[in-house]
Amino acid sequence: MGAEQPETIAAIVAAHRAGTITPAQTVARTYQRIRDHNDPAIFISLRDEKDAIAEAEKLAARDAASLPLFGVPVAVKDNIDALGFPTTAACPAFSYTPTHDSTAVERLRAAGAIIIGKTNLDQFATGLVGVRSPFGIPKNSMREDLIPGGSSSGSAVAVGAGLVPLSLGTDTAGSGRVPAMLNNIVGLKPSLGMISTAGLVPACRTLDCISVFALTVDDAALALSVMAGPDQADPFSRDRPLGAITPFPANLRLGVPRNGQLIFFGDRKAEAAYGDALKRWIALGAELVEFDLEPFYETARLLYEGPWVAERYLVINDLLASAPNSIHPVTREITVAGARLSAAETFSALYRLQGLRKIAERTFANIDALVLPTAPTAYTTAQVLANPIELNSRLGTYTNFVNLLDLCGLAVPASMRADGIPFGITLLAPAGRDALLASIGRVFHADTKLTVGAKGVAQAPLAPLAANGSDEIPIAVVGAHLSGMALNGELQALNGQLIEATKTAPDYKLYALKTTPPKPGMLRVEAGKGAAIELEIWSLSSSAFGKFVNAIPAPMAIGTVRLADGRSVKGFLVEPEVLGEARDITAYGGWRAYMKEVAAI
Repeated sequence: MGAEQPETIAAIVAAHRAGTITPAQTVARTYQRIRDHNDPAIFISLRDEKDAIAEAEKLAARDAASLPLFGVPVAVKDNIDALGFPTTAACPAFSYTPTHDSTAVERLRAAGAIIIGKTNLDQFATGLVGVRSPFGIPKNSMREDLIPGGSSSGSAVAVGAGLVPLSLGTDTAGSGRVPAMLNNIVGLKPSLGMISTAGLVPACRTLDCISVFALTVDDAALALSVMAGPDQADPFSRDRPLGAITPFPANLRLGVPRNGQLIFFGDRKAEAAYGDALKRWIALGAELVEFDLEPFYETARLLYEGPWVAERYLVINDLLASAPNSIHPVTREITVAGARLSAAETFSALYRLQGLRKIAERTFANIDALVLPTAPTAYTTAQVLANPIELNSRLGTYTNFVNLLDLCGLAVPASMRADGIPFGITLLAPAGRDALLASIGRVFHADTKLTVGAKGVAQAPLAPLAANGSDEIPIAVVGAHLSGMALNGELQALNGQLIEATKTAPDYKLYALKTTPPKPGMLRVEAGKGAAIELEIWSLSSSAFGKFVNAIPAPMAIGTVRLADGRSVKGFLVEPEVLGEARDITAYGGWRAYMKEVAAI
């Protein structure tokens, strides 16, 4: 099983539902890739392969259409509880065995995901570098001399290297975004409280969130939709409905820092790459609006220079007292400072933060989202080991303020530098705008035409959006309304837009009806008893859809058509009572192939 196998969540789920590959085969491939990749620093603990395959085989008894992550292998950062694995937070002396899944993992399993292992991290999720772990330093998937990025190092590398299509990280100060950039993948940092943190070892409990790594924005958004939702077990959980992904907005306004405010620490290649990314946004139709970045920088300084370090101290103060040498020396140096902070200093910082939040609110009054570099530069492992605290701090330039200001974020690959270092941008917006970021981020990423991760896998075309609140309604056509066929002009006259050519699930039969002009009739049969029929999906405005459907003559009807990837869409079906005189042409796989043969006779 090589590179020809599906790589993204969307492709894997579609293949599983279509039966071209089984979940057990996908899980077996994952373990083979882990062996071939041969980096023992990625996983702290790995599930027994036979056990994971057995779970994948049991999925066959469940309804695949109801499982959004049907058979998808997932890796979980080792500060998030998953039943069957110890939770270490990359500190063996801290390790414990959870009695149940974290809420996030529980929801992934319920959606059909297979948890295959726990990944390495900067100890206690303190760091943006990925080099602060007694379990070793995972090799960056793009360039081995680079840091993997942290603290979610193992999770990001596992996705970048193609070992799994989905992993969980955490993000308090940028740990779900910096490693995403450095491994050429997508990092989704949701609004605080959207994903429950029940079962997460805290770093800063008031700021923590579980994050998502994936190869595409659509994959990351799907995983978020599975995990999002309130949770009584988490007092920091919020009921934040996740909006729908929508078409690229016509009047998108993106905030960019005033001239001279950006910091790249002398990295001219990163500076040029950011400029190129802004040109791409303009070409996509966005308007760039300058804003003052200085209050955001001031907020960022509060995270490690202010009282929030005390939250990190609270997590490990017992261990600091009983076994200080079990804690990584850099982590220990950063954390012990939290013990010295006074209540007065804490309240003073809270007051200043509230003022900065008001400034941020005013910034977003006429801006939809900010677009910033994910990180100002990149460093090698050797550089960071020689200067661990200062270089780590630099990497958080555009990330440290985000959770303090209650923003959501989406880190997206932007370009590949000539020196082989990936460059990425991050979109930021007020809490609750997660769907907006996904809606615009997916279009930007697709427009880059970058390969995904480190394996040179091409991006698939963007999937069509379901009709959800927009005026456009998709409709599946299988016969005379196909492109270039006799009745396609009816769709064209209604300003219909071709979205994609695809196939049905293997649950349909196709018949040639005795009509003028010739038309087929498609009938749903018992699951697996039919074939996958070629079709096209067109998009019509709601008023045009109504006109189109109203004009459809019997025996044609509009019903729900199930696609090969599990989606459902409205489309043409036939009334079964007219099929007595019709010819079964299912074996042709579609109307176009049948008509081609008829024309040749």
